[in-house]
Amino acid sequence: MPTALRLHAPMALPCDPTCSVIRDAVVDVDDTGRISYCGPRQGAPDRSNDVVVRECGGILLPGLINAHAHSPMTLLRGMGADLPLLRWLHEVIFPAEARLRPSDVRAGMELGCVEMLRAGITTSAEMYFIAESMVEATLAVGSRAVLASAVIDTPALDALGGWRGAVEGVERWIDAEGLRFGPGERIELAYGPHSAYLLPPEALQTIGESAQQRGALVHTHVAETLGEDTVQRAEYGSVPAMLDKLGLLDGRLIAAHSVHLSDEDIELFARRGVGVAHCPGSNAKLASGTARLVELLGAGIPVGLGTDGPSSNDDLDLWEEVQLAGLFARTVTGDATALSARAALLAATRGGAEALHRDDIGALEPGRWADIVHLDVDNPAFATGLEAPDEQVLSNVVWAAGSRSVRDVWVAGEAVLTDREPTRVDRRTVQAAARTAAQHVRG
Repeated sequence: MPTALRLHAPMALPCDPTCSVIRDAVVDVDDTGRISYCGPRQGAPDRSNDVVVRECGGILLPGLINAHAHSPMTLLRGMGADLPLLRWLHEVIFPAEARLRPSDVRAGMELGCVEMLRAGITTSAEMYFIAESMVEATLAVGSRAVLASAVIDTPALDALGGWRGAVEGVERWIDAEGLRFGPGERIELAYGPHSAYLLPPEALQTIGESAQQRGALVHTHVAETLGEDTVQRAEYGSVPAMLDKLGLLDGRLIAAHSVHLSDEDIELFARRGVGVAHCPGSNAKLASGTARLVELLGAGIPVGLGTDGPSSNDDLDLWEEVQLAGLFARTVTGDATALSARAALLAATRGGAEALHRDDIGALEPGRWADIVHLDVDNPAFATGLEAPDEQVLSNVVWAAGSRSVRDVWVAGEAVLTDREPTRVDRRTVQAAARTAAQHVRG
């Protein structure tokens, strides 16, 4: 099958397990939107005359993966900004979310998708309400999402239905649409039980059984703060032990935050193949602590990076999380080699895919979706040039480049960001719609 697109660049970072560097690189995309070749130009296959060729004067790498987000919360950015987590949720966020309309969620999600594309994030793992509106927004902008319909048991959100109704809704949706659908399989459906402290054990067990019957991902918050799960820890020893006893670790599960884990919890996650979404920025802002990243990686647990919600971070810039993950790992351990630039970049790409139990995104490898980011190197971060040694260039990508270097983005081989502007929607129109929706949600 002839390739539909050929990208040339001075350098590509395919994010293979060793985070190798390819110079004078070619990335070929076939007409299904998947990568067919990534390697040196000298070894590239012959191309047919109808292939579109693009010369990219910078660095190509896989789209970043935001492993934990609540992107429609762009509408709530700045609300209750100086409160600790549980007060922030119960006094500010839950009451505001009870006023959400489908159009509000769509407006907030569209803004989040645009913001993420401008930061080079092509996939986000979302947990939120009114997921149908999130699907509409994601497909409109052209990005990719793993959408976990939030399941929660709190009086403030009774208007959105009880936990049983929420679970049954996810079941009907998956049974009707399948786990993945949309152009380039841009949408994956998942279950989103908020947490062990906001759901009864019966709900968690029911969700685990339902998800495993359908091969679906379960996306949940685990051990984010010390005070959130005292009842569960008293009965089960820890939330990971509780999830294991209730059967949730028998299937695909990603545990967001996982800040307060014991050695036994880490060993359990490793043995059961649980993925973790590390959210250093949000955890620092809310004074929740920082996950034991070095120990998690050392145990072989797949770890991705997440921004968390844009009202607790307060942005959707995964490059900041890459840097914070490295900084905190080095600070906590007192070891300047605790997390290398290569390991930090892999956590934002390949690691995020592995944490989500996906092998079709997160790297520039044949067969994976052509979710590709082009970094512009005509800025001070790369003043030393791409002719510098590999380690120096990688260091500049991780520690200096940031989202301002993102110029172009492709998802499933389709250009969805060109010269920092989305191609499918008008950014200013999206921003205006979000502003109107936010006014309604604030009440």
